[in-house]
Amino acid sequence: MGIGKRILKSTVGLSSSVALEKHQPSDGGAAGPARTAPGQLLAVHTVMRGMQDELAELHRKLKQFDGSLPTRLLDPNHIRLTRWANRHESSFSTPAFAGLKASIELAGGNTQPILAREYDEGRFEVVFGHRRHRACKELGLPVLAVIWTTPAPDLDVFLSMDRENREREDLSPFEQGTSYRAAIDGGLFPSMRRLAESIGVSHTWVRKAMLVAELPTAVIEAFRTPIEIQPKHALEIAAAIQRDPTGVLRRAERLRTSSDRMTAAQTVLHLTASNTQSARRNPIRIGDRTVGAWLIDARGRTTITLEAGVADESTIAKIVESLTSAPSGRAS
Repeated sequence: MGIGKRILKSTVGLSSSVALEKHQPSDGGAAGPARTAPGQLLAVHTVMRGMQDELAELHRKLKQFDGSLPTRLLDPNHIRLTRWANRHESSFSTPAFAGLKASIELAGGNTQPILAREYDEGRFEVVFGHRRHRACKELGLPVLAVIWTTPAPDLDVFLSMDRENREREDLSPFEQGTSYRAAIDGGLFPSMRRLAESIGVSHTWVRKAMLVAELPTAVIEAFRTPIEIQPKHALEIAAAIQRDPTGVLRRAERLRTSSDRMTAAQTVLHLTASNTQSARRNPIRIGDRTVGAWLIDARGRTTITLEAGVADESTIAKIVESLTSAPSGRAS
């Protein structure tokens, strides 16, 4: 029952308990109460007619808010993240988040409320709006929240969060894949296909996103941030792992502990190096004779190898001079 209907129900019979003189003229006693039976009936009818008009107007106004949810300013430190939270920590250090945080600071708070679920009396968790919640928390500002007051099953929470995030189109494949994996592991869906049907996306996309999220931890940590990993990267790495799991994990461990962080494309090239270097190796020929080779390694560096006796020091010096004297350091 809506709020308007509940109030109307509570006012049934109200006219019988209201003093008639409240609705009679108050002109200093010029017109006293009706003394005859017809006069009293007319007075009662007038009172009831006025009350019915008032209740009809109240009903019209309340109907505008029927089904709406209340908003409140909450302390962001007292709001926990839902178990389906899908934002990776690195997403809070991007230029986009910095811009959002600056706009919230300028406005003195988030003008677009987050959605929060009350999981216990006075205790809340974020359904969606994790970045707005985080920005307010870091700024020390209360967060404006729409409160989900009706019982909210986990499935409804997940579907609402996924729908809002996909409409904003700012979640990375890794974050979406992590969310999908958590939903299946948590028993919300029996399979990837059922999940895809429920959220209205293709089964192929769900599979690709989950492939990103299910890469080995060492491989994920080899990247500067997981939100850079694309499905095409995951497919290449997964294929390399099938052929040489030990080699891929060994290279991933070296990258993970290195201070020299490469781009996503360079990282993929390095992780799959044993399968790509031979394809990028090119022979150097003089006539019919192979005198060396050049190749591009996993980090995009070019190496030229010459056989012994092919060039003396003066010839090599001329080659180096040609490279270094080219415009912008590039040979023409």
